[in-house]
Amino acid sequence: MPEIGECSPDVLRRRTSEKWAAHPPDVVPAFIAEMDFDVAEPIRRAAAAVIERSDLGYPHPAALGDAFASFARAWWEWEVEPGRVHAVADVMTGVAVVLGACTPPGSGVVINPPVYPPFFFRVEHAERRLVPVPLREDTPGRHLLDLEALEAALADPSVAAYLLCSPHNPLGRVWSRRELLDVAEVCARHDVLVLVDEIHAPLVMEGAEFVPFLSLDHPATKRAVVFQSASKGWNIPGLKCGLAVAGSAELSAVINGRWEALFPSQPGVAGTVAAYTHPEAHAWLRAVVGQLAENRRLLASLLPEAVPGIRAVRPEASYLVWLDFGGVGGTGGAGLGDDPAAVLLERGRVALTSGLGFGEPGRGHARLNMGTSPELLEEIVRRVALGAAAGSQGRPRPLQGSG
Repeated sequence: MPEIGECSPDVLRRRTSEKWAAHPPDVVPAFIAEMDFDVAEPIRRAAAAVIERSDLGYPHPAALGDAFASFARAWWEWEVEPGRVHAVADVMTGVAVVLGACTPPGSGVVINPPVYPPFFFRVEHAERRLVPVPLREDTPGRHLLDLEALEAALADPSVAAYLLCSPHNPLGRVWSRRELLDVAEVCARHDVLVLVDEIHAPLVMEGAEFVPFLSLDHPATKRAVVFQSASKGWNIPGLKCGLAVAGSAELSAVINGRWEALFPSQPGVAGTVAAYTHPEAHAWLRAVVGQLAENRRLLASLLPEAVPGIRAVRPEASYLVWLDFGGVGGTGGAGLGDDPAAVLLERGRVALTSGLGFGEPGRGHARLNMGTSPELLEEIVRRVALGAAAGSQGRPRPLQGSG
C-alpha cells in the first residue's frame, strides 16, 4: 500500500489520537471512525505550510466554495453554487447550529436507527425531541427506509426536521436516487427541514453510486442543508473543518448569520482545499477506496468461518461494518448479550464500537472499523473470534512489532 502507508503497528502505537490512545497497548482498536492510513502528502504540506508561516489566525474560508464545487462536479456531476458552501468546525456542530436556527425549541427531529450515536445526543443537546423511525430489514443484511413510518412521523405538526445519514453509518447503505426522491416527496408534503449528513460520500465503493441530496430535481432541496467534509474520506478529522451546503439563498443567509459559532481551524481549511483540488490527493482517495473494497472482500471471507453465526452487513461505502451477534454462541447470542463489544474487549482484547449507542436496534450488535491493513484486519478478526468463543480464557498474543 505504498500510496497510503503500511499501517505498521510500531508506527501506529506512537499515535496519540483517540483510536490508538484510548485503550491499553494489548488492545487492538477497531472502533472510532478514523483510518490507519498515512495522510495524503498534499494535505500534509498544506497544513504544515499554514503553521510554518505562522498563519494561525481566524480562518477565511473563501477558497472552500470553489474547491468543493470543483470536486463535486468531477466526482458526482453535481453543480454546486460556491456561495452557498459554508465552513463549519465539523458536521455535527453544523447540524446543531442549523437545527437551533431553523426549528423551534422542543420540536421533533426524525432519525433512522441504528444510526450514528451523535445524532441522538447532539439533537437532545440542541433541545429538540428525537423521533426514531427505525430502518427496516427487507432481506438479511439489506436495510431500507420505512417510508410509511416516515410519512406517519412527519405528519405530526410538532415534527420540524428530518436528519438523514447518507451514506448511512453504521450500515454503509448508499441510498439510490429513487429512495432519495421518495424521501424528498414525503418531506415536501409535510414542509419539514431536511438535514443530510453526507460525510462518508467520498468513500463509496464499486457497485454503488452516491447521489447528493441537493442534486435532486425536487422542491424539497430548497428546504435542505447537506453537510460534507474531507474528514472521513481523507482521514483528517483532527483538522476540524467541514462544510454546510445550503439548498436556498434564504438558508445560506441563516448559516452566514451564525458564522461565529461555526469556525473551522485554519490548517483544516488549507488541508480541505488541498484534498478537494490536488490530483495527488484524488489519487490517494482512489487508492484508499480500492483498499477498502479489498478489505471488504477479505472480511467477508474470514468472518463466517472464524465466528459461526455472525451476520455482517456488506457496506457499500466507508470502512465501517455493522455486525449482528444474535446467532453467535447459540440461540440469542449466549455469552455475548446486549453489548457484544464489551465481551470482545474483555475476552479478545479487541475494541469495537458498542451497538447500544446506535439506538434500540443496536442491541446485540457492534460496529467494526476495517480501515487498516489486511494484516491488521486479519488480527482483528482473530481476536473477535477469540472473544466470541464460549468460555474463552486467557489473553491473545500482542501485536507483532508493538512492543
